[in-house]
Amino acid sequence: MSDSLLTDTARRLAAVGVDNPRLDARLLWAHARGDGVVFESFVSRREAREPLAYITGRKEFWSLEFEVGPGVLIPRPETETIIETALAAFPDRTVPLNVLDFGTGTACLLVAFLKEFINSRGLGIEKSEKARGYAIRNIAKHDLGSRCAICAGDWADAADGPYDVVLSNPPYIRASDIAGLQSEVSRFEPRQALDGGADGLSAYRALAPEIARRLCPKGRFFVEIGTGQSDEVADILGGAGLEIAKVVGDLAGIPRVLAGGLRW
Repeated sequence: MSDSLLTDTARRLAAVGVDNPRLDARLLWAHARGDGVVFESFVSRREAREPLAYITGRKEFWSLEFEVGPGVLIPRPETETIIETALAAFPDRTVPLNVLDFGTGTACLLVAFLKEFINSRGLGIEKSEKARGYAIRNIAKHDLGSRCAICAGDWADAADGPYDVVLSNPPYIRASDIAGLQSEVSRFEPRQALDGGADGLSAYRALAPEIARRLCPKGRFFVEIGTGQSDEVADILGGAGLEIAKVVGDLAGIPRVLAGGLRW
């Protein structure tokens, strides 16, 4: 990629508000494999603020590559906090755990967990047909088909278990806030994976009793939360008979994960 092409492309992307325009330009050029026509189509899509991950079709999570695209939420670095917290709770990586992932999306959480816990098995629940397609392909990509399955339906449709581990990154953005998010998110990512209702807490109200019904007596749950939601979500989970053992911050220090189990 010539310096002039890089500079011109970065200028175009910066003009429409793209963060890290030079990096995006380089990544798009690499993905186009030097084909100028293809590269220009990629740049035009990025100028329209389509997420880079949708254009390249992939996103890294927990140092693993996942297939992504329209119709599925793009994995975020802060969601890795769930895996970090689970690893601390279960230091023995050889223990056989039965894992349930509510709203699995790309299956990034389930795949990352099963890659760490080599004798564990998992089930992901996902309502979206498009998202399920990505989840199934990502499970196959990481050779986990013998230890992992995806179920179509609502959270209430999940098998009863019991489960040693429950994971979830539910939608938690207030409906009225979605339009104000970055264009990449508000215009392109699936609303059902973002919209937490009027107060951002609707998903937790639905999720809490489903976790409590399926968690084994000594099991643990790990749930992602939005900024400023820790107390309210803890109250919702507590009302369903769950007890918070730990609130864990992400790399920015923002409380991001609630971890706990059934109340004794």
